[in-house]
Amino acid sequence: MNAPTPALVAARPERLRLVGQRRQLLGIMHQRLMVGMLIFGAVILAIVLRLTWLGLFGDHAGRQLTATSNVPSRGDIVDRDGQPLARTIDSWTVALQPSKVIGDKKALSVELSRLMPEKDPAGWLAEINSGKSFVYLRRRAAPRLVQALNELGEPGIALSREPDRLYPQTDLAAHVLGSTDIDGHGASGMERGMDKYLSNAATRSEPLTLSISSRVQQALEHELLEAKAQFNALGAAGVLLDIHTGEVLAMTSLPQLNPNIAGNMEPEARFNRATLGVFELGSTFKPFTVAMALDTGDVKSMGQIYPCYDRFLRPNGRAVTDTHPFGRPCSVAEIMMESSNIGTAQIAGQVGTDPMREFLKGMGFLDKVEVELPERARSLTIPKSGWDMSTTMTVGFGHAIAVTPLHLALGYATLYNGGLYRPATLLKVGKGHPVAKGRRVFSEETSYKMRALLRLVVTKGTGKKADAVGYRVGGKTGTAEKIIGGRYSKTANITSFAGVFPMDEPRYAMVVMLDEPKGTADTYGFRTAGWNAAPTFGKVVARIAPMLGVRPDMKRDANMNEVLPFVREEK
Repeated sequence: MNAPTPALVAARPERLRLVGQRRQLLGIMHQRLMVGMLIFGAVILAIVLRLTWLGLFGDHAGRQLTATSNVPSRGDIVDRDGQPLARTIDSWTVALQPSKVIGDKKALSVELSRLMPEKDPAGWLAEINSGKSFVYLRRRAAPRLVQALNELGEPGIALSREPDRLYPQTDLAAHVLGSTDIDGHGASGMERGMDKYLSNAATRSEPLTLSISSRVQQALEHELLEAKAQFNALGAAGVLLDIHTGEVLAMTSLPQLNPNIAGNMEPEARFNRATLGVFELGSTFKPFTVAMALDTGDVKSMGQIYPCYDRFLRPNGRAVTDTHPFGRPCSVAEIMMESSNIGTAQIAGQVGTDPMREFLKGMGFLDKVEVELPERARSLTIPKSGWDMSTTMTVGFGHAIAVTPLHLALGYATLYNGGLYRPATLLKVGKGHPVAKGRRVFSEETSYKMRALLRLVVTKGTGKKADAVGYRVGGKTGTAEKIIGGRYSKTANITSFAGVFPMDEPRYAMVVMLDEPKGTADTYGFRTAGWNAAPTFGKVVARIAPMLGVRPDMKRDANMNEVLPFVREEK
């Protein structure tokens, strides 16, 4: 017999349908979970990358985002030895948010007036009720004020931090450094001239290194301050250059300026006399005239003779006179030694108008002074169309042309570095800032011959008081009547001394200038350069020469045999 066949049990359709739906639902949930995890991971990655970018490159990394968060950070400024001259620090900013004030508005206005008396309670109450969203109470607020405002406990008063520029040396090299405005942008000086570098995220991590030496700068400023006080002058200026590189090692303008509060200083203090002030600097121009004549061949030796009697008439009929008239024929050496206007005018006449203008152009005297500062002035002189032989003679002894002290210092650097003009620079010369290529103005032979002539002025002439024992100073005094109200004043002078040291191997050129110095008992009432600017120059050299590595040496000097035979010893 055959065994019975087991019966097949059919699955319920409803159950199979539920199993399928469950599997489909689990698949969808799994897909959604994976998508969600991917999105979450992408968001986390984006946040991490953004934070990393802000930390490395962002302008406001780690800084509270407020209405002041657009203030740019700035790089430091240091002197040539790395000493800090300008830094950026965090300062407090205090603001009022009227819509968030919850306390008694009248009481708050009284407290604000007590702490910040620039407005009375009514004025502060008007600000509170103004409906504005944001009102500055004080930027760069003092810590005491911040603490007092914070203690009021008013949510409508907001405290935040923002970058602030600090000049730790206060007024040292202030006109060189300049200052920033309330928003942190360069407003003057190198802060403005190098604003892009200092605020650029790619460069501001490295400090801007200036050519200035803080030690030399302090010495120059101190001696000029002493001279300004001693001679009761309105102002003063000084410039020191390395004649081979064009580097400005020191530059000052008086009255003093504190860049930390530059906006509160008087306009007279903010004015940079060294690069923006133009002055007739008198007889300091005479060496250029003689050098021009040597280069053109019109003067063949320091013994060349000119008639130096009591007066000399220019082509326009106006007379030229001397402070110390010779009353006899005199040599080129004597003309420079005693600063003869009569002799120099005749030499200028030999050079001629067009050649003189070419020389002046070559030394930068007819253009804006070349330096990185935005405060740069163009010299003032008679237009070429009106420049005749009388003008040439007048310019030859330092009048009818007004230049800045930096112009003059660059002229002396050009004359004594071998005859090459290079623009001045306030940036330290080095790998990233090489020495500028020069243009020839004077021959090397002329540059060499002029050494003994300027040394003669200091050893035997009008510049005796500029000598610094052992440092072989050469230079020239300059006294010019100041123009006041469009007229030359008989009672107000600009006095200056321009010189080079050491004269046997020139390295540094310097100009010191006093604005309206007064006569004193020590000067017997005289107010000319030989009595005030010259001794100031000598004091500065005595202080700074050791800092610059120039040793005193009584056995070295310029070759004085080129000039001494042509100087008559008066009995």
